[in-house]
Amino acid sequence: MRQLLQNAFGKLTRLKPLDSFSLAAAKATHLPLDIPIEEERKQDYDSRHYYPVRLGEILHDKYQVVVKVGFGAGSTVWLARNLQRFNFKERYAILKVSTSHADCAPEEAHQELRLSRQIASAKPAHPGLEYIRLVQGSFTISGPARPHLCLVYVPMREPLWLLQRRTTDGRYSFGLLAYTTKFLLTGLSYLHNECSIIHTGGSFTNVLVGLEKTLSLDDIVADEINSPSPRKMLPDRTIYLSRNDFGHPKSTPGRPKITDFDTAVQMTGSQKTFSHPIQPNCYRAPEVILGAPWSYPVDIWNLGAMLWDLLEGKALFDGSDSNRNGEYSSHAHLAQVIDLLGPPPKELLARGAKAGLHFNSGGEFMARCNVRPRKLVDTVSTIGGAEKEDFLRFASRMLEWLPERRATALELLDDPWMRSLPG
Repeated sequence: MRQLLQNAFGKLTRLKPLDSFSLAAAKATHLPLDIPIEEERKQDYDSRHYYPVRLGEILHDKYQVVVKVGFGAGSTVWLARNLQRFNFKERYAILKVSTSHADCAPEEAHQELRLSRQIASAKPAHPGLEYIRLVQGSFTISGPARPHLCLVYVPMREPLWLLQRRTTDGRYSFGLLAYTTKFLLTGLSYLHNECSIIHTGGSFTNVLVGLEKTLSLDDIVADEINSPSPRKMLPDRTIYLSRNDFGHPKSTPGRPKITDFDTAVQMTGSQKTFSHPIQPNCYRAPEVILGAPWSYPVDIWNLGAMLWDLLEGKALFDGSDSNRNGEYSSHAHLAQVIDLLGPPPKELLARGAKAGLHFNSGGEFMARCNVRPRKLVDTVSTIGGAEKEDFLRFASRMLEWLPERRATALELLDDPWMRSLPG
């Protein structure tokens, strides 16, 4: 049996842990203890809820933590060496170590794991699965107070916003935009049609691009050992600055993948809509702002609004409210949508529990912000001619007031602009 397994999967290898981290720590810059950094700057931060990960530590008797690559309100994220693997397995993994807070973070991590398993098994041959980042495994570690769920992922390069920042003018080329859009729509079509899942939170931060073939994670680890990340040394933990900038790609990065399903929802049984608040501010669909029932079309609006960030380097709707010192407000957001699309249909207002906050009984906008009519054509300056016509026709199908009038992901993939792409 052992020989059969070895023939099928290759040899199980046990790597020796790196022992350079204690020496590297002596060279690291120690940061002031009174200035919050990284996860400490998150609202409602409580150190008791975070597992005190240490560089060089071995988790689950398998993963040696080598670089901190990120953090959030509900987790810290680390690059780790896979010390126990078959030959065909990745040498490195990304570990998302969840907080142990009794409220939402562990629940969100368990949801991510549950949905990832369902996505992986729904229809494995579907081309959209290639554009979804799945959880590869999970384990639990004991923390000072409670257990912590750890999710394992394949390493990725960086989020879309960082790749975009590396371009000459902070904008995507039209060709790169077209392929990125096609890949993301292929992923969304799989989520919507095969998995009954609505992502609800698309943004620059949760679409990741893959590693290029020329990028060596060994070099990233060597950089950490030779030039250790600055850190704050506390009595019960060390907080490291994240090392998540892998430099300018030396070759073409891998394809994008949709990530972070901790706030995603899944249609079950007779439930066809939801009504709770979702989505990043500037990508929020009108029905969500108005408190109306929402479904799959929120993801289409979300992606449609994101296209302007990629192409123009700025948000189509930022919701900046001059009456609130430029801070976001849903009222200003609605005003900007009205600027471009005209007033919303009364049938949409009739569905919205919050419509009365913004519109009178006659359906007229109670403008507390300046409404300055604009044309969608005037919002695009980086392309012209047939390219501009193709893009605006395509994007207009995504940015409709009424959710039921928006094109689906499958319909958009059949758009002439998408069908014109080679491959």
